Amino acid sequence: MCLSKRDYYEILGVPKGASDDEIKKAYRKLARKYHPDVSSDNPKEAGEKFKELSEAYEVLSSPERRQQYDQFGHSAFEGAQGGGPGAGGFGGAGGFNDIFDMFFGQSGFGFGGNRSPGPERGTDLRYDLEMAFEQAAFGLETEIQVPRTEDCSACRGSGSAAGTHPETCPNCRGTGQTQVVQNTPFGRMVNVRACDRCKGEGKIVHSPCSECQGRGKVRNRRRIKIKIPAGVDTGSRLRVANEGEAGTRGGPPGDLYVYVFVKQHKLFSREGDEVICEVPISIVQAALGDEIEIPTLDGKVSLRIPDGTQSGTAFRLKDKGIPHLRGHGRGDQHVRVKVVTPKKLNERQRELLQEFARAGGEDINPEEKGFFKKVKDVFGV
Repeated sequence: MCLSKRDYYEILGVPKGASDDEIKKAYRKLARKYHPDVSSDNPKEAGEKFKELSEAYEVLSSPERRQQYDQFGHSAFEGAQGGGPGAGGFGGAGGFNDIFDMFFGQSGFGFGGNRSPGPERGTDLRYDLEMAFEQAAFGLETEIQVPRTEDCSACRGSGSAAGTHPETCPNCRGTGQTQVVQNTPFGRMVNVRACDRCKGEGKIVHSPCSECQGRGKVRNRRRIKIKIPAGVDTGSRLRVANEGEAGTRGGPPGDLYVYVFVKQHKLFSREGDEVICEVPISIVQAALGDEIEIPTLDGKVSLRIPDGTQSGTAFRLKDKGIPHLRGHGRGDQHVRVKVVTPKKLNERQRELLQEFARAGGEDINPEEKGFFKKVKDVFGV
């Protein structure tokens, strides 16, 4: 009988009805805490706890073993070799692969390869471009200056002075990595790290280039021509391939991303591909009608205002808006008229307006028909 063994659910700190996901999360959390290579306070004690924890997880992570354990307890595995649920203590689900995933992010255990660091792509760059309203509408070809890291032109990125070449690092034999092997109660752990001698480059420069001091890279402000298409707006992004930071170990450069920010316009606003413009007109123009000039992105055009136009009325100018960014054609321009009431009138103007009001049957005596008196007339209060 296995009377001395602790309950597997208790070891993982989960209830008996815990889901598979809860069991896995509990195991991973405790495994990080008690793994011998992580716990430095008492590695021997941590190793025992880790072994107990792994045995519990091996059983509870397997539906068949968990069912046997729930029915018969530890006695269900008394006949297994080594006193545990599996032939070697880690034979079932979970095991070494889960542990290796947690600490190294990939499957496998104790067999660290001699992988050489390959070419790495350069970092992408961002450039914020401020544009005028009209430039965003019709597009723009311009030149920008982008600070970036490039391969040194003097040594072509090798880092070595003219006539010399880098030496393959004798410490890592050009891989840029070294291995540290540790023997643990659970097998050999191979820790792969960057080579200290060549700093992970796999080569050593004995005669550094005077331009880049052996780094193989220099910092420049590169002038780049870009073409912004018509119809962009704030938030639009343009990708310029291969104009980012230089790659390493022969890798390709990154890309440049140009983000557009459009300045506000004094007359126009924008709703998608539609242009909005507000135009003031006088009371006389609104009442009698008129033909006025309207500003557009293409210049001034004539617009007929019919008599009796109310303030806020909108008129549409077809195909005078923003060109469609993806496709042919343009949006429209919407002209909203605002009837402006004069603030100061001369005596003659006042007389004419009063005469106009009387002709229409309006009572304009402010003392008798003020706003609040009209309210009383309507609501009787």
